[in-house]
Amino acid sequence: MFKRTITSIILILITGWTIFFMPILGFVSVSSIFIGLGLYEFFKIVGQRNSIDKFKTICIILGMLIPFLTYWTDFQEFKFFIMIFFLLFIIQFTRRQNQDAALIIALSIFGIFYIGGLFNFLLKIRLLENGTRLVAFLLLVTKAGDMGAYIIGHNFGKHRLIPRISPNKSIEGAIGGFVFSIIAASLSRLYLTFIPFAHIIISGIIIGIFAQLGDLAESVIKRDYSVKDSGPFVPGLGGVLDLIDSILFTAPLFYYYLTWLLLSNLVRIVSLES
Repeated sequence: MFKRTITSIILILITGWTIFFMPILGFVSVSSIFIGLGLYEFFKIVGQRNSIDKFKTICIILGMLIPFLTYWTDFQEFKFFIMIFFLLFIIQFTRRQNQDAALIIALSIFGIFYIGGLFNFLLKIRLLENGTRLVAFLLLVTKAGDMGAYIIGHNFGKHRLIPRISPNKSIEGAIGGFVFSIIAASLSRLYLTFIPFAHIIISGIIIGIFAQLGDLAESVIKRDYSVKDSGPFVPGLGGVLDLIDSILFTAPLFYYYLTWLLLSNLVRIVSLES
């Protein structure tokens, strides 16, 4: 618990500095680092069962390029993943054997999309007008849910949620995490005055649900490979992938909810300031 607390404080300080004080290119660079570390952990996990070494380095590099391409170019994910698709087959041609070729290529594309593609939505939110506050809202509500699930589950959890996927998660913890997310969203009204309160609460509900689904999704992968923590990079909290798993699900949904609000003219995020 001591390690968990110290690590959490350090991460909060780093995150706050990155969001509010670093230039946008710094945010891009930090996003790239998180993607690279997450992909490293992912390929280390799946590499236990599959000979993926020839693909690992290039996949990590490609994943880390996604934030820079988003910032510097008119990045189009579909074209990018078509290019990756062909590139991975070319790499496969250099291997001495064809064993598990389709599986390895599928895992490589999945890893880049799951970690690089989904985490990149955090940058897309940051690039919106008022993006710093929107990113802060997303991370606050997502991590409040994680914290609530841990606190309530650890102290009051008695009924297992889905034991075959995550034996330590409880129904009580899931409810606690959801409630913490709604509370965090409600408090965010103090600095998200340019969004109607009803949509803040709806966003909190969406994030509160999908943060836990993101956590469970990563647990599915870890249980498949009999791994407890994704890596050693975050003492007391597991690995980087353990840290961002919930964000991988909440960031895309929150981004698309924001763009729907803009297109529907329900909120003028791009032009209003608090």
